[in-house]
Amino acid sequence: MLSRYGIIRAGLLLAALAALGGCSKTIGWGVTLWYTGAVPSGTVVPVYVRSNIEQAWIVSVPEEYRDPDGAEDSMMEVPLPHLELLRSKGAAERRLAQFGGYAKTYAETLQDGLPIRESPENNARRTYRLKLGEIIKILQKAEGVAAVGTSGSALEGEWFKVMTESGSSGFCFSYRLRLFEHETGSLGGAEREIAGAGGDRDLEILLTRVWYPEAYKAMVDSGRLDLDYLSKLYSFTPGVETSQARLVLENGEQSFPYTKIVKDGDRRWKFEGSMLELTLNSASSLSVSWEADGKRQTQTFVTLPVSVENIVNQEREKRQNRYQAIYVLGPDFQSANFGTLALNSNGRFKWEGMEEQDRTYLGSGVFDMGYYLGGEMADRYTGALAMRFDAVSGGGRLMVFAYILDNQGLRLEHIPGDYVSRRTVSRRAPDPLVISFSSYNSY
Repeated sequence: MLSRYGIIRAGLLLAALAALGGCSKTIGWGVTLWYTGAVPSGTVVPVYVRSNIEQAWIVSVPEEYRDPDGAEDSMMEVPLPHLELLRSKGAAERRLAQFGGYAKTYAETLQDGLPIRESPENNARRTYRLKLGEIIKILQKAEGVAAVGTSGSALEGEWFKVMTESGSSGFCFSYRLRLFEHETGSLGGAEREIAGAGGDRDLEILLTRVWYPEAYKAMVDSGRLDLDYLSKLYSFTPGVETSQARLVLENGEQSFPYTKIVKDGDRRWKFEGSMLELTLNSASSLSVSWEADGKRQTQTFVTLPVSVENIVNQEREKRQNRYQAIYVLGPDFQSANFGTLALNSNGRFKWEGMEEQDRTYLGSGVFDMGYYLGGEMADRYTGALAMRFDAVSGGGRLMVFAYILDNQGLRLEHIPGDYVSRRTVSRRAPDPLVISFSSYNSY
């Protein structure tokens, strides 16, 4: 946004150029892409100068946006990324029509790290990573490949071509965006109209945040994540745009069409037309109450510091790093009593031995680094892992181990299933089997 000084400076610069004979006519017409001064986005303006020094266009302010008491407000600077230059007024008006009604539409990011991509598809190259609460400009709707969540199911929303305030552009899916219209006033503090909010800050919190089961937060706080559970994206969403709230839990998904939201006490609301009632316990805790099979159900949901997608991706990276530490030490290991263990870069293993050896531990499969150490176990071991044997070569067995990784090699201590709860190793077996492997690289 330009200051008063920027508008005055633009007028002075234009006057100087005109005096030198360098600004007797326009160089084209432009469409503003971002709110600038008093001029909203989606405004067609004559453009006189492109200043590479100031990195700005100098344009004429339309009559309806000028201060009637300030003649100097007839000209202003517009940052280069905030205006698209066309050859004629007609071309600018045709370009404006292509925005498809989104000329004054912006969006607030509801997810930290939300990507802007090179093309409208999930796997396209990321060109920019948005911050939580960052404001972007919606340029126009885009046809693209349907976006899917970490669970593999399609997400609600659509692709838009967007632009950041700094001028980075690309495509963003709207599932984690909150769209709003803006014409005047500070864009950063703009009032976004939310159906039913009526200026109620508590209701705005309820309607604009993503709510997850308390178990999600408990996992994040403990650092012990069940990715299978997290990837299901269990959540409550109020569905402001569709007037249909959505509850996704382990026992299924339920929708609640409603007509309006009515306040029903301190931080309490009813979604009229449905059996849904909500209580905001705090800015990060929400109680959702509904009727199912003739009984009243209540569950608490919470917000998370970052999106579940980000949490899942970060955890996958940590697990890959833990596996990589073992792989780099090998990738081939041998034991005097338990044969050879060969790893490859994508997490698979092959455990071979002599015919007379106990075949319980032989076969091929994949490492699962999604296991954790509980209590005092964390002080004695590097970590925990599981070997998931293939059905053919290993009978589909799952074997959990606590492991120590050091310059001596890899030591695996078998942990029976009774000592593992929710992917956490709680204690050692009374008479544990310990298997010591040495790396071929150590010989």
